[in-house]
Amino acid sequence: MITLTELTKRFGTTTAVDALTLEIAPGRVTGFLGPNGAGKSTTMRMILGLDRPDSGTALVDGRPYLTLRHPLRVVGALLDARAVHPGRSARAHLTAMARSNGIPTGRVDEVLATVGLTEVAGRRAGSFSLGMGQRLGIAGALLGDPGVLIFDEPVNGLDPDGVRWIRELMRSLAAEGRTVFVSSHLMSEVQLTADQLVVIGRGRLITDAPIAEVIAASSLTAVRVLSPEPAALGRLRDRLVARRRTVEPVGVDELVVTGTTVAEVGDLAHELGVRLHGLSVREASLEQAYLELTDNSLQFTGSPVGAATHPTRIEAR
Repeated sequence: MITLTELTKRFGTTTAVDALTLEIAPGRVTGFLGPNGAGKSTTMRMILGLDRPDSGTALVDGRPYLTLRHPLRVVGALLDARAVHPGRSARAHLTAMARSNGIPTGRVDEVLATVGLTEVAGRRAGSFSLGMGQRLGIAGALLGDPGVLIFDEPVNGLDPDGVRWIRELMRSLAAEGRTVFVSSHLMSEVQLTADQLVVIGRGRLITDAPIAEVIAASSLTAVRVLSPEPAALGRLRDRLVARRRTVEPVGVDELVVTGTTVAEVGDLAHELGVRLHGLSVREASLEQAYLELTDNSLQFTGSPVGAATHPTRIEAR
């Protein structure tokens, strides 16, 4: 369990994390999203004792990270895969980590095999590609067989096979009862991997909910209704409008309804005797739901395409 209580961090006059209270539970993958500058990296750094909070607490299994005698046995983290001495081999790097935390050195070969680096274990880390460096960072996170895993952009630099591998790895770790906390800008992967979603903006919590609920709550999630009876479909439309549902006709045989469920529409159609040929959910993507949630929390925004190439004319006076 990771527990954040009123966690706050300021840099000068900027509040990076603002009274963030959150529990990240074991047994599931929790996705951590937010716009650039939202405070995600600062939050992770405070959990790992790399930044000191101005107020509030960040606890791992009820204790601050800095008080853990052998932290790698409790928390495994990948924040920056480049934080490796370039002259050390992959095996030497992991062996040094293992010795510093009382981890049997035999564990090094186990994690090298897990991440697919056995054949290049003797090569210097500085010669690794970005994807290989990510795998080495993940090996370091797994080294102590910890109950808590924290990953910041873990699929960065990985090819499609590597992306699928890390997805399956995180799911399997959560299935073992571990806490998996992952930040990523790759929405499609978060949607495929995460069970729970935490979204922050400008350092404040926006939502903490199951990912299915976040998507279902989007205004772009709708129920699609098909009927061969336009008149009967019109009656269904009128009843839905009376219930303050948003109804969009598509031709004469289809309705798209937001603010409702398949069960409500199906029951109402049955009550009105409307014959249906189709009743389904048109689900928003996680990206669409996320953009709705964070619309008012963007710190850095760009101009529309073309604005930079079509400047406003300034008349000479």
